[in-house]
Amino acid sequence: MKVHQVAQFASDFDRAAAFYGTHLGGTVLGKFDPPGLLFMKVGETRILFEQSATSALLYFRVDDIDAEVARLRGEGVTIETEPHKIFDDADGTFGAANEEEWMAFFRDSENNLVGLVSRKPSN
Repeated sequence: MKVHQVAQFASDFDRAAAFYGTHLGGTVLGKFDPPGLLFMKVGETRILFEQSATSALLYFRVDDIDAEVARLRGEGVTIETEPHKIFDDADGTFGAANEEEWMAFFRDSENNLVGLVSRKPSN
């Protein structure tokens, strides 16, 4: 079984499409108004933006979290939490053994909190 879609709140579909397209490389799959739905693909994830959806916490995996945060900050995106280590994965439960999982958080155009996740070799 695979996750098919994630729903996310958006009050302004054009603004959300521009944000996710410009900053996260997303592409619009379809916009249906009415009833008020925007579908986008970001990486391998299909996101449904809807005015009646609750805010979800999306996490996007990136290769280099420090570089990604620097790029987003340079584009004017509000960084809420700087990259920081979440845990050491010595036994490889969540990926390769002897790596650390790092996260950072930012705000999208609709004020939703969005996470970035990256793996680094353990020190």
